[in-house]
Amino acid sequence: MASQLFTPITLRDVELPNRIIVAPMCQYSADGGSATDWHLMHLGQFAVSGVGLLFVEATGVEPEGRITPGCVGLYSDANEAALKRVVDFCKTYGNTKIGMQLAHAGRKASTDFPWVGGKPIPADDARGWHTESASATPYADGWQTPAAMDDQAMERIKQAFVQATERCVRIGFDVLELHMAHGYLFHQFLSPISNQRTDAYGGSLENRMRFPLEVFDAARAVWPKGLPLGVRFSATDWVAGSSWDVSESSEFATVLKAHGCDFVDVSSGGNSPAQEIAAGPGYQSGFAADIRRTSGIATMAVGQITSPQQAESIIRSGQADMVALARGMLYNPRWAWHAAEALNAEAAYAPQYMRTHSSLRGLPIPGNPPAPKT
Repeated sequence: MASQLFTPITLRDVELPNRIIVAPMCQYSADGGSATDWHLMHLGQFAVSGVGLLFVEATGVEPEGRITPGCVGLYSDANEAALKRVVDFCKTYGNTKIGMQLAHAGRKASTDFPWVGGKPIPADDARGWHTESASATPYADGWQTPAAMDDQAMERIKQAFVQATERCVRIGFDVLELHMAHGYLFHQFLSPISNQRTDAYGGSLENRMRFPLEVFDAARAVWPKGLPLGVRFSATDWVAGSSWDVSESSEFATVLKAHGCDFVDVSSGGNSPAQEIAAGPGYQSGFAADIRRTSGIATMAVGQITSPQQAESIIRSGQADMVALARGMLYNPRWAWHAAEALNAEAAYAPQYMRTHSSLRGLPIPGNPPAPKT
């Protein structure tokens, strides 16, 4: 039976050759928000690995929207030029579509690198900055108390997303995703844990969705009609008593689809240290399945997807339309090649690496003497 994981999928005018996605993965290795040679190496290796779509990491639309001082940004001409260099490299040598994830960290911004503890950096530290959120409620004890955003602040951030989207068009990205998961700014508006507003942007689900939808609409208006625009959101807060759950996520996905959203990337958690996550292999794919069934929107499943057979089962059983891998790809950048062999399918190879294909292993390299007979 032919592999479903290796069948193409079309999102608007963009056809992905297979359903394997390299998820956005923060590298904390930018210089003033600009991508560096590390990103050229990091993304370049995946660009030639036979996947269907490769995402750049969560990218801040303004300096204060970055998670850490080392996160990539797209708010200046220098940021744009640095990212274009990386994307041009990937498109010149690669065999995959390239996606961008635009983000704003909100109250979870101004933190240190994970390998030095990931603790919040105070605003009065030279490396830190003041944070903003839906409400003046800190993420946890010891974190900054963010400023509650007023209409002017929301308009500023909306325009920052518009300008970053326009930069994505100039750079040449094929797919765009807005980050509304993991306790970052838009998740802070969506969840009643972090959104304690009493105006038109708080209270009911309709109100909590309002600002994320306004930004989505503004980005959709300047993103080319033929290119797909999607959203990553957390399906649940994993906090008892929280009303942000799969039911509300499904409603959000249904509304997003009506606004012209082409896919949702279904993750979970990240908005409260009180979360109790029941993690395990494929632990979020059930959320993707529920949202796909109730909303009818194309979904990506993500979270501890490791084996080709597991990924194939997710697609074949209708839990999701695509699978996104992160740590699995870091561990094995040639995951798609190995999955194709395991599932008797084909994935694209760079010509320079074609000799590693199963059909050519053991054969002499053209132009070299054949191996001596024994």
